[in-house]
Amino acid sequence: MLTYPLEERGGLPLYEYLYRRIRADILAGTLAVGERLPSKRQLAEHLHVSVITVENAYAQLEAEGYVFAKPKRGFFVAPVVPLPAPPPSPPLPSIPVPKAAWRLDLKRTQVDASRFPVATWARLTRQVLSEDSGALLRPVPQQGLPALRQAIAEDLRDYKGMAVSPEQIVVGAGAEYLYLLLAQLLGREAVFAVEDPGYPKIRLVYEACGAVCRPVPLDTRGIDMDALAVAGANIVHISPSHHYPTGLVTPIGRRQELLQWADRTGGTIIEDDYDSEFRFSGRPIPTLQSIDSSGRVIYMNTFSQTISPSMRMGFMVLPPQLLARYRRDLGFYACTVPALEQHVLARFLSGGHYEQHLSRMRKEYRVRRDRVLDAFRSSPFADRISISEQGAGLHFLLRLETVRSDEALRRQAQTLGVRLGFLSEYAAVPSAAYAHTLVVNYAGLAAEQLPEAMALLAQIFAE
Repeated sequence: MLTYPLEERGGLPLYEYLYRRIRADILAGTLAVGERLPSKRQLAEHLHVSVITVENAYAQLEAEGYVFAKPKRGFFVAPVVPLPAPPPSPPLPSIPVPKAAWRLDLKRTQVDASRFPVATWARLTRQVLSEDSGALLRPVPQQGLPALRQAIAEDLRDYKGMAVSPEQIVVGAGAEYLYLLLAQLLGREAVFAVEDPGYPKIRLVYEACGAVCRPVPLDTRGIDMDALAVAGANIVHISPSHHYPTGLVTPIGRRQELLQWADRTGGTIIEDDYDSEFRFSGRPIPTLQSIDSSGRVIYMNTFSQTISPSMRMGFMVLPPQLLARYRRDLGFYACTVPALEQHVLARFLSGGHYEQHLSRMRKEYRVRRDRVLDAFRSSPFADRISISEQGAGLHFLLRLETVRSDEALRRQAQTLGVRLGFLSEYAAVPSAAYAHTLVVNYAGLAAEQLPEAMALLAQIFAE
């Protein structure tokens, strides 16, 4: 008689547990082909379950072909090839678990989420749900919600000086997804030039798509034009308004050289406008796209720094000729951003809430940056550091006079619960020029944290 420990079924229904155990015995060969199973009533009495439970288990086995019924004789095991014993499973690679909490984290890009107008966002969400809930169930156009693309186009016109049509805008789930689309749009035969040092994921994503990437060094005005010519690239990916991590701003002369290079070679420029909204002195730097008269520049940006890194939403502006190719070759892709987020963000932009939020955060980060810089300049190690910053963005560079390596400093910092990022980590081609230079992301440093932060860094930097 079949006997199974029903107390081990966990949360499974009785019939499903019984079905699984009988199936396992059939596949293991414990129950031989042609063997008759106990009658439903006999097995129910033996296991102290209802006849319906056994009947449902037998019915599922019969439906899947593990048993067959003979009229007035009962159920029999069907011809099934027994499964061989599975080989021992190799150990799965463990996923690195990040440190639960750093006492001080200067590496991770952070924003002050506490100052985001959550009440406004919640109110707009309720409006969308109550006024047009049916819109959330309708398919979103492939390039994104028309109302959102219209709001983005108006924002670009008013604050970036860019005259673009909403039809040129493609909305996607963050910068990395847009990099994937661009790698496919521009073709596997394309050769991408990327800034070195630069944001490593740009190169990693392009290479993962099969594209050739050529790191090109920077000079004091941005990407080096002589090195770009030698690289043999036909695509260049740059951040001219505020480069990460060096903070360089590409002046108008170098921008014109880049546009001339694109015209001369038939190349394309991807303008990654990362972090440009947080400029604390003077007027915003005009975008490269706004002075492009030949349709050679693809502009892209995200809301990760201005709203939250968890909002995986970005957009790109395609020149007309590339827009036609995009629709022809990649028009089968669905939009990757949920409809609700697009509807709410469209209202957040068009209602002026986004610009109000940016204005508040510029003031907050300006004050925070000044406090952080003052703390470093009055620290015990002030005579051994030099700071490079451009009055923009949420990070700056700090060069330390030391004989120790970046790795030695990083290890000692970790023992104290401190996470440091170094410029050398952002370089594809190693160079001694990048050593001993920290990339300090200050947006997450509140005023009350500064005394402890300087004390911890003093221990780490001590010779």
